[in-house]
Order: sequence, then structure tokens, then C-alpha cells
Amino acid sequence: MSDVHVSNTKRIWFVFGLLSVVTTVEVFLGIIKPESLHLTNFLGMNLLNWIFYILTIFKAYYIVWAFMHMEGEKSILRKVVVVPVIFLVIYLLFILLTEADYIFEVFKNSTIKWNF
Repeated sequence: MSDVHVSNTKRIWFVFGLLSVVTTVEVFLGIIKPESLHLTNFLGMNLLNWIFYILTIFKAYYIVWAFMHMEGEKSILRKVVVVPVIFLVIYLLFILLTEADYIFEVFKNSTIKWNF
């Protein structure tokens, strides 16, 4: 049995580069706020926000995948860790969007006025 250390420098730089590109795209889109994405609604929210959510979830997943070494684990362990998180994120987004839309409609269509 040999104890050969394998360098992960190339992998670390790849992960750093990928996450940096995704973050740069998020910041760039946040600064320029393209009207074609910002003013187009899809499922109750503009496309720009959907892009932010998707890119953020991708970054979180990739951080878990790369830095918590999930790619090297058995398939069942990966599923036990990742599937509940995906479910909870989707559920949280559903609750937030549903409640926010309800509150918006209450203030928009009632005699209660915006006081904040």
C-alpha cells in the first residue's frame, strides 16, 4: 500500500474560477439590470430574480459538491444529503412567493395604505 499524496491544486483553481465566473455574472446582472429580464414576469416574479435564485442555488450546490467532497461519496449518501435540501429550498421559495403575493394583493386592493 502506497501513501502517495495527490495534489488537488488544479481542481481548486477550477472550482475557484467557476464560482468566480458565476458570482461575476450575478454582480454584472445586478448592476446593469437588463430591462428584458427585469420587466418580464414568469410565475409571479421577474426573470432576473429567477436567474439570481438559480445561480445562487447552483453555487451552493457546487460548494457542497466540491468542498464537502460529496462527489466522492456513495450515491445513497449524496441523495440523503442533497434531496432534502433541494426540497426545502423549493418549499421555502414557494412559501415566500405565495405569502409575498398575498400581502401585496392585500395592500393593493384594500383600504389599508402603505405606511412604510
